[in-house]
Amino acid sequence: MGKFNKFIIPISIVIVGIIIAGALVYINQGKTGGKIVGALSSQQAAEKAINYINQNMLQKGLTASLVSVAEENGIYKLRLKIGENEYDSYVTENGKLLFVEGIDLDSTSTAAQEEDQTTGEISKRDIPDVKLFVMSYCPYGLQAEKMFLPVYDLLKGKAEMGVYFVNYIMHEKQEIDENLRQYCIQKEQKEKYYDYLNCLVKDGNSEKCLSDAKIDKTKLIACISKTDSEYNITSQYNDKSTWLNGNFPKFDVHSDLNEKYGVQGSPTVVINDKIVEVNPRSPEKFKEVVCQVFNSPPAECSQTLSSDSPSSGFGEGAGSSSGGGCEQ
Repeated sequence: MGKFNKFIIPISIVIVGIIIAGALVYINQGKTGGKIVGALSSQQAAEKAINYINQNMLQKGLTASLVSVAEENGIYKLRLKIGENEYDSYVTENGKLLFVEGIDLDSTSTAAQEEDQTTGEISKRDIPDVKLFVMSYCPYGLQAEKMFLPVYDLLKGKAEMGVYFVNYIMHEKQEIDENLRQYCIQKEQKEKYYDYLNCLVKDGNSEKCLSDAKIDKTKLIACISKTDSEYNITSQYNDKSTWLNGNFPKFDVHSDLNEKYGVQGSPTVVINDKIVEVNPRSPEKFKEVVCQVFNSPPAECSQTLSSDSPSSGFGEGAGSSSGGGCEQ
């Protein structure tokens, strides 16, 4: 199984071969009283799986921790946290087989559908309007930004393309701070924003990226203060009675657009006023989707971008074509 290639291969990729063969054995082996022979408690099985992952599947410096465990369809479903990201995995009741990802066999989706998945017909325009809504610390939002950026570099000047923010946060105060930072860079130093974002999604160090992109920090601080006051962002964060469903602080700078398009979570792609699902989340696939909505596609559309889906979260490298997201 390659030990996740020491976590170069993300945990969301399905491990085939021996795991599939083992699954067939598991499905057909005898049970007693509805439980597999030698069944462990959910906590015991989860601890065994976590120990195995930490000892055999992660590169140095990374540690998996257990968020939750529950029985589901005759096996134990684990919610794991590795770094800033969370993942679902599964382990058999006897703790002998670990499944990195589950596949719903009752789903009507096909591989072909997943390879070319959009939401209905999109109107064409001379200059398409492309909006990506994210939470700045959502791992899948970061994955979508890494999908978005090469297409922006290719088609800037040909299409209207921008990054916007979901109107609530799920990743603590750091997400409010980063959302404000990016909003203000776009608003007042737009020519430097994409240099900053290209650095941030790979490095995760905002201070370094502000310096590398040569952001005017005095102007940035003044804009953040003004925006925070205008939209009552910090005051709402400090008043939990204002939180969405009592759990999620509001971030209202793009609330009008969230409501207009029906944005529910991060990432959400809106093209020519319609939500679009892009799968796989690769620059090439995203380029194809955008180029299809030009009345007359520009010559740049003939260029080929990477067909690899970027990793989720901060950092470089390829990952899963996951349709995962951050949503209440």
